[in-house]
Amino acid sequence: MKTETKEKKTASASKSNSKGVTKAKSSAADGLRELFVDSLKDIYWAEKALTKALPKMAKNASSENLVTAINNHLAVTQEQVSRLEKVFESVGEKASAKKCDAMEGLIKEGESIIEETEAGPVRDAGIIAASQKIEHYEIATYGTLAAFAQTLGEDDAVLMLEKTLAEEKDADQQLTDAAYNTINFDAADEDQQ
Repeated sequence: MKTETKEKKTASASKSNSKGVTKAKSSAADGLRELFVDSLKDIYWAEKALTKALPKMAKNASSENLVTAINNHLAVTQEQVSRLEKVFESVGEKASAKKCDAMEGLIKEGESIIEETEAGPVRDAGIIAASQKIEHYEIATYGTLAAFAQTLGEDDAVLMLEKTLAEEKDADQQLTDAAYNTINFDAADEDQQ
């Protein structure tokens, strides 16, 4: 009986792997196509969540240029949600969302920045910082998805994903321009007062 218990403990310990390798869930992707579709579901959730978060950011921004940039990106994000639905269709999958922990965290961080800053240029600088973190996450995701689609021979999906990737890079540049044209300098002036 002691031997049987010891064998069970040994088998249990080997599942957790002494080398620190994580055992995959039973629903884990075992091929690139599954990983691709799973990642599409993740970014689909992320984009839909952004359509709810961006209006709050715009309401809390004081710079008209920043408000305009956020509202413009909201319209683009809504188009990206529709485009993702077409990507799902082009690869023969039903559009469905899977909670994106990364985007949830980035949105919460943005909300925290808003709560921890006074309205004005400092908050605007914080909103830009939070927004750029989101854009960089999206740039990384869409770049990866386009590469996966290319590898899988999903040419229609590649074109749509690359279009979204270009939009995300453009949004990032617009935020950089807003920061360096006025907002960061106005925020720095707050330190002088």
